[in-house]
Amino acid sequence: MKHLVILTDGLADHPIDELGGMTPVEYAPTPNLDRLAASGRTGMLLTVPEGMHPGSEIANATIMGYDMRRLYEGRGVLEAASIGVDLAPDDLAMRCNILTLSPDTILNHHGGHLTSEEGAEIIALLQEALGSDRVKFVAGTQYRHLLIIRGGSKYIECAPPHDHPDCQWRPLLVRPVEGAPVEEGRLTPQETASLINDLILRSASVIAEAPCVKARRAAGRTAPTHIWPWSPGYRPEMLPLSQIYPDAVKTGTVISAVDLIRGLGRYAGLTPVEVEGATGLVDTNYEGKVAAAIEALQRDDYVYLHIEACDEAGHDGSLPTKLEAIRRIDSRVVGPLLDAIARMPFPVAVALLPDHATPVEERVHRGEPVPFVISAPGLTPDSVTSYSERACAHGHFGTLSLTAFADTFMAV
Repeated sequence: MKHLVILTDGLADHPIDELGGMTPVEYAPTPNLDRLAASGRTGMLLTVPEGMHPGSEIANATIMGYDMRRLYEGRGVLEAASIGVDLAPDDLAMRCNILTLSPDTILNHHGGHLTSEEGAEIIALLQEALGSDRVKFVAGTQYRHLLIIRGGSKYIECAPPHDHPDCQWRPLLVRPVEGAPVEEGRLTPQETASLINDLILRSASVIAEAPCVKARRAAGRTAPTHIWPWSPGYRPEMLPLSQIYPDAVKTGTVISAVDLIRGLGRYAGLTPVEVEGATGLVDTNYEGKVAAAIEALQRDDYVYLHIEACDEAGHDGSLPTKLEAIRRIDSRVVGPLLDAIARMPFPVAVALLPDHATPVEERVHRGEPVPFVISAPGLTPDSVTSYSERACAHGHFGTLSLTAFADTFMAV
């Protein structure tokens, strides 16, 4: 049995008055999501351990089968793996957003949805102006980049910018963890926090001089103003999925426009596949991702197809965009994949779920249980005939927690 995960990042939501008390996935026309639900067994999944931040890196790793209570080392290390950066034992890696701050508040977490070319231009200028033997900026994609601090301490408190839209940003600057250890050969937590905060403030004058930023401002478009490093960690120790689930996974593929998901895939022993035109937004190349998934299923045991569009719409607080993303996922991803799998000469188990909720009225991640469906040849369906938060809550599996989902899916 081969296994395909369709991960619809941030799709889950809350009931919305404007939609008559329905959630976006209840309201949007989703005949293919409903077809999948009716063919399988459903339930709810708690993807984020109690007390941990509901970040995509934690939730996606949990869905793959990793206990992040033991293994979590932040997003930065995943960005590094995706970019192909081999971290040294004394490196501190951090996700480094390029974003837009007003004098007082966080206006957005993405700098106006930068292109990868714009992001690379800005990162090159930052490295030239602020880089050193200790500090290194590495370009990723769009607004998502990497900051490496040699000898930095991970015992610092950082605010994910997408969780604080319109919030005062100065109180969110980096702080040392109270009572944190001082590690031999590393900066203290206070020294690390001070260094990062200095980089944030100094980045403004560098970014302002970038040609792409000047062009955006001249055209009246949203422009980035600062960097915002967060999610610190050291090089993790993760076993590949082939060792965790040796009977189910020999080879695998991860398909995503997002660096952290590709990085997570690398640590999991999956081969990242980049799809031309995959943006992580509602305009992503859905057909290209579907084609990549179908091709990967021909050769691999496990395929992890990640689609970011609903999450970005939720962070932007755009209900129309989220509804459109759900429609496109249903008609341009799920439908074609189900049709293609029905013609394959080998059995394929399919799971579909979001990693977390990103409610459009709140614009931040929530760690509540999310709806999932597992469909496979020989698996008797339950009574649920539509895919939504409310419907899946009545499914066969009830509510599963953490790695119980992967254990269940891999055993199908």
